[in-house]
Amino acid sequence: MSDPVPFWKRKSLSAMTRAEWESLCDGCGRCCLHKIRDEDTEEIHFTNVACRMLDTQGCGCRDYVNRKDHVPDCVQLKAKMLPALDWLPPTCAYHLLARGQDLPEWHPLVSGDPESVHRAGISVRGRVVPEREAGALEDHVVEWPGRWPARPRKGGRVPRAAMQGRERKTG
Repeated sequence: MSDPVPFWKRKSLSAMTRAEWESLCDGCGRCCLHKIRDEDTEEIHFTNVACRMLDTQGCGCRDYVNRKDHVPDCVQLKAKMLPALDWLPPTCAYHLLARGQDLPEWHPLVSGDPESVHRAGISVRGRVVPEREAGALEDHVVEWPGRWPARPRKGGRVPRAAMQGRERKTG
């Protein structure tokens, strides 16, 4: 008989198998957006500019296994790193579990549906610019990747009005 308590509630991040660890990624793509760190304040500014390896529709890496060959500074998350990472989006499962919080209802491990993250308005699908087309990152600063979206409707839907006015460009 299998354990009715999901692995993420009974195991620490460092005790998870590789498959369990990888399944924590909800496929939102927010961590694959370029960020700008203010040199004076150290504050992180999210952009809507996607890494060149991000499939902007599927919201996954185009070559996950070999991503560091294409993007040498791509970060491979490890449990011991999480407390020091200030650039992970607040919706990130790794970030949430490291802080003792649970996975949200739209997370594919909870919903059983990989599309729930998109319906809930969490993912980058339809909201980003490929890095090769973007130009200056400073022209693409937005707030939504660093925020929780409005409460999703049943079925993982976010009211359209709740998402309006969330983006801010500078320049």
